[in-house]
Amino acid sequence: MSNTDIVAVACSEGVNIYCPRDGRLSFFNSPYFPHRNYAGIDIYLNLKFGEDALSPVSGEVVAIREVNFFEDRGFEHSKVDYLIILRSLENKERLIKILHVKPEIKVGDKIAVGERIGTLIRSGFFDFWTDPHIHVEVREPGNPIRARGGYRIRRLIDISKGCKNLLSRGHVEGVVIESRHEYSLIALNNDLEIGIPVNVGDGVGLIEGGIPHYGFFGVHVDFIPKPGEKVIFLGENIGSVKSVFDGMCLAEVSSVRFSLNGKPVRLSLYLSPSKPVMKVIPQKAGDIRFERSEKVTLSIS
Repeated sequence: MSNTDIVAVACSEGVNIYCPRDGRLSFFNSPYFPHRNYAGIDIYLNLKFGEDALSPVSGEVVAIREVNFFEDRGFEHSKVDYLIILRSLENKERLIKILHVKPEIKVGDKIAVGERIGTLIRSGFFDFWTDPHIHVEVREPGNPIRARGGYRIRRLIDISKGCKNLLSRGHVEGVVIESRHEYSLIALNNDLEIGIPVNVGDGVGLIEGGIPHYGFFGVHVDFIPKPGEKVIFLGENIGSVKSVFDGMCLAEVSSVRFSLNGKPVRLSLYLSPSKPVMKVIPQKAGDIRFERSEKVTLSIS
C-alpha cells in the first residue's frame, strides 16, 4: 500500500493510526468497553476475510498470543482470536494492541504502516454482519492486554465538509449498492462526504455506531455539545448526549425504530475518508433481501 493510498485518521499519545482512503473507520460501532470509552478504533480495509491484513500503525512486535475460545455463534468464525502487541516506533513509551488478525510476523519484527502483518479473520467477537477489520488500542507498557486501561484516541480526519444538514424529515431515499445474506449497503441520494449528518443542539455532526442494537452511538463534531442535548436524525430524536471528548460525543439511544421500504432494519454507520454508505441489518441473517440497484426509503418510527 503506497503512502497516497492511506491517511492518518486518529492519534493517541503520539501514536498515529492510519486507514486506507477507500476504507472505513469506527470509534463506536461495537458493544465492547473500549468503544464506549473513546479508547478503541476499528480500521476497515475494504478487504475480505482471509485477505492480507495491512498494518494501520508502525511498531516493533513484542508479543503475540491466542486469546479466547469461541463456541458456536450461529455463523462460521475462527475458534480463536489473536493478540498482537507492538511497541510504537513513534513513541517507544507506548504499546499498541491489535486484534482480529491471524499473525504471520514474529517477535522482534519491525512493522511499517501499510505492511502485511497476517490475514483478516472472522472473529468470534464479531456479530454476523461484522466486516473484516483491525481493532487498535494504545496502551501503557505495564497494562497492554486488559479490555480496560487503553488511552483515549483522538480523531484526526477532518469532518467539516461532511457536516451539512440533511433536509429530509422522517425519511431519506437511496439506492442499494450491495446486497448480502447478512446486510445491504445503501448509497443515500445526497451529496454526502465522510459520514451521515445529524443535528446536536444547534450544530451538525457525523453519526457512527450500531443503532439501536448497541444502545449507544457516537457523533463526531467540531464544537462542544452539552450533556443532555438531543441528537436529531431526519427530524426525529434518536438519542441524547451522555459524555464528550475532544471532537466527539457519546449518546444514549432513545426508543427508535428504523425501516427500509417498510421492513424493520438496524443501522451500522461509520466514517469514511471517501464517500460514506449506510449498512442496514436485518433482525436475523437472511430475513430481508434487497436487490442491487433497488431504490429504497429509510424511515424512522
